[in-house]
Amino acid sequence: MATRHIPFMQTGTLVVGNRLLDEEDRSIQAWQDRPSTLTRGHRACQGCAEALAARWVLDTAMEATGGKLMVANATGCLEVFSTLYPESAWRVPWIHSLFANAAAVATGIAATNHAKGRDDIRVIAQGGDGGTADIGMACLSGMFERNDDVLYVCYDNQAYMNTGVQRSGATPPAARTSTTPAVGRHPGNAFGQGKFVPKIAMAHDIPYVATATVADLRDLEAKVRQAMKHRGARYLHILVTCPLGWGTKTADSIKMARLAVRSGLFPVFEAEYGEITAVTPIRERVPVEDYLRPQRRFAHLFGSSPDESALERIRLSAERNIRLYKLIPSQPGTEGGTT
Repeated sequence: MATRHIPFMQTGTLVVGNRLLDEEDRSIQAWQDRPSTLTRGHRACQGCAEALAARWVLDTAMEATGGKLMVANATGCLEVFSTLYPESAWRVPWIHSLFANAAAVATGIAATNHAKGRDDIRVIAQGGDGGTADIGMACLSGMFERNDDVLYVCYDNQAYMNTGVQRSGATPPAARTSTTPAVGRHPGNAFGQGKFVPKIAMAHDIPYVATATVADLRDLEAKVRQAMKHRGARYLHILVTCPLGWGTKTADSIKMARLAVRSGLFPVFEAEYGEITAVTPIRERVPVEDYLRPQRRFAHLFGSSPDESALERIRLSAERNIRLYKLIPSQPGTEGGTT
């Protein structure tokens, strides 16, 4: 991914405001005439990062395609809060599929457009972690295997939030959900289960795979643009915080996504044809406790007798991510591969 050096104008800051940039370098969300694909009228919860991510992704995709975009949406929070009958908050050609088949429906749309000679119209499929990692895995893997010309976007809030915060294949270890309660000898979600879908996507050797979070708008926009430059199957996995399911303050959604990255628990990277091409390094690492403690779903780890065994296993998971994805270049064996 091509990058441009932007000087920081304020001492100690890790961000730079749009007002300090030339107009052509500003984020799409700063445009007065941005596409505004997800607009007023939706019923997302206060602090919902999924609503932010969906708007940012589709606004960028609309800009990248010159407005020639169609979207298939799996059942889930995003579909429910944006299209309560008889209203819709979408300003893009959009179709709701079942929980399991957003990838297949998007494939059909792309095939129909191709048959009509309209390869200029691009297609996005989107769903949550439940409709992606679990219920929709077969259709998604088929889309990857066939290398269908679709960008699939997973908004990962790490549980089935829409139906009562049940565990999904993306729920992290030790997290409390309605189906993994904080009771018994090993409270919360079990260790050693679940799946990290970006690695599964990479195993299919598709043209483009990337991870992102709502904490870095510029990175997210750049990855959507990069994905739209490719043809064939592409996958974008975005960590989206959920105040309701995570038990965090509604004002802390961006902060929590940033802590997930800085703790090493959520690696941010790009891959092409199964090979990692770039990673976002951790500039200021924080202990995993800084990320876990503000979330009520992990409160049982910090009681009067902290669950040090579970915390140590989570720390080891972060260390493994740092080694595997080379998130801290200065550490031994982590040279190169960063942006």
